[in-house]
Amino acid sequence: MGTAEIITDAGRAYIKAMGNRQGPHALACEFVGTQLARWFGLPTFDHAILTLGEDDEIPFHRGGQAQAGPAFVTRAEPGRTWGGGEEELGSIVNPDDLARLVLFDTWTLNCDRHPPELAARKPNYDNVFLSEEGADAGRFRLVAMDHTHCFTCGRDLSQPVATIDRIKDERVYGLFPGFVSTLQARRAVVEAGAELLRAFDRDRCREIVESIPMEWGVDDAARDGLCELVCQRAAFVADHMTEWLAPACWPQGEFRFDTKGEGT
Repeated sequence: MGTAEIITDAGRAYIKAMGNRQGPHALACEFVGTQLARWFGLPTFDHAILTLGEDDEIPFHRGGQAQAGPAFVTRAEPGRTWGGGEEELGSIVNPDDLARLVLFDTWTLNCDRHPPELAARKPNYDNVFLSEEGADAGRFRLVAMDHTHCFTCGRDLSQPVATIDRIKDERVYGLFPGFVSTLQARRAVVEAGAELLRAFDRDRCREIVESIPMEWGVDDAARDGLCELVCQRAAFVADHMTEWLAPACWPQGEFRFDTKGEGT
């Protein structure tokens, strides 16, 4: 994306703008993905749409320059990206959100954290951010960030985005090996997240998708297709997520005991 750091009235921020190498549809995916993450209860960076003018000169980190038009801006927070070690996760104050993040990435087909097929794409530890904001000294708050590869894994949005293979993709996204032990103790969080996905409705989806800036070139057919994908996949993931996670997280199943103390 060629993200650039800027200084705003609210302090340091990061901007993703038109003219980036991935194109304007990546901005739309970032915007919609962030809105969905927030609806799902995940912490996200404070964000806004900032309109750049012709006179604004913002060079991208990896070359090129931002173009005039609406850009996606997030407020910087003190913290660091995850190094990949399981022991680091013991210092986060919101461990339930690790389970919700895996649900979210699977729902949105986000291939840019921990992809389901490692032969095609490497894990991206930089997309797991541990914020110091809102946490005591030595502790961190997990923040869901960087959603440019939701829905299409970096390709442009189009009307056929809601294909049956995407809607019914049975692979798990976002499940780093270091997350497994945390999820093992949070089956109830996964089940509650699935129930929340069942409550997602088309009106909410339409409200989010219709707010994509027109300058980002997502036409009406692509917006309809994106809503179809998001809504149908929410129901599909809700019905199957516990089953998909079981081999890695609950391979022995769960024992419950009746009043006589006999395993059932």
